[in-house]
Amino acid sequence: MILDTAFIVALYDTRDDNHASARRWILGTDEDLITTPLAVAEMDHLVAREGGPVATERLWQDLDHGAIGVRWWADALNGTLAVVRRHPFLGLVDASLVALSAPLRTSRIATFDQHFRSVPTPGGEAFVVLPADA
Repeated sequence: MILDTAFIVALYDTRDDNHASARRWILGTDEDLITTPLAVAEMDHLVAREGGPVATERLWQDLDHGAIGVRWWADALNGTLAVVRRHPFLGLVDASLVALSAPLRTSRIATFDQHFRSVPTPGGEAFVVLPADA
């Protein structure tokens, strides 16, 4: 399953409106959670800003222990640029997540950003937006 920044911020920031939903959902899933290095950089910045140093340390620990996998592949940049050129409103980070769906062969994404519903995977599938679609 692809992991978006919006989900991570909600999970690590106890003041976020979606925190309880993110926590409840994450405790009930056993799927591998995979993201891109671009998203990790954004996660680090936003979790630090919104959740503070304790939340940042928890994120780093989860990355260090493999609870969040990070994937970048040989043609990742080309795939990301192709997606963002078709859907410029996404930006590079979200486009990298759309591109990631191809090598992972998934349409499942953990996010609170509903704009993923308006973009198909590179294979033409609609994204399953979790936890909303659970």
